[in-house]
Amino acid sequence: MRGFSLELLSATGQRRMDGVVSFVGEDASGSFGILAGHVRSMTSLLFGLARFRCASEEWQYLAVPGGLLYFVDNHLQICCRRFLVDSDYERISTLLQQQLLSEEQALREMKESLRRMEESVLKRLWDISRPAGGGYMGGAP
Repeated sequence: MRGFSLELLSATGQRRMDGVVSFVGEDASGSFGILAGHVRSMTSLLFGLARFRCASEEWQYLAVPGGLLYFVDNHLQICCRRFLVDSDYERISTLLQQQLLSEEQALREMKESLRRMEESVLKRLWDISRPAGGGYMGGAP
């Protein structure tokens, strides 16, 4: 069976596997598969697990927090912030869940920090726009 190459690129590293015979991933339209000789394709992967298999080997699972997939001339390239590859489904599922929970916590903390900053800026603008004495600026009663 003919194969293709799979190249994983992230901010922290890269990995290349040759002889991949099948890839299964998911984008906004649903689950899809790629075999050698597939037409040129590009799509955005969803956060989650994909899988691939080299000839006569077990499935390998690929955890990605979303990413860009590009397939051309029997070369599959996936660009993402980071990735995890493991043959043990349970282990990689646990790692992916931990990663997701960690990213959700970081996002909550960032949103709370932005909310506090916004409140601080609005309070400062309010203080600047008020007259120095804080008293009534209108005419005689």
